[in-house]
Amino acid sequence: MRERIKKILEEMLPLLDLESDFLFSELDSLGVTTILMTLSSEFGIELEAKDATPKNLRTLDSIVQMVEQKLKEKK
Repeated sequence: MRERIKKILEEMLPLLDLESDFLFSELDSLGVTTILMTLSSEFGIELEAKDATPKNLRTLDSIVQMVEQKLKEKK
């Protein structure tokens, strides 16, 4: 799952350092929106503005956890 999400985000946001421990601080509003919309579409989950928190978008691993949690809630 981590590698799949990393590959998707690398294609959408090629200048972003996905291995950063401070990923959220590198994102502007367009970057946040791109991540939420792309992952929503790719995984068939509902990611909303309320999901765009520093906790959820701090690192690639926290993004993966957010997606996995949304997938569990969907079932």
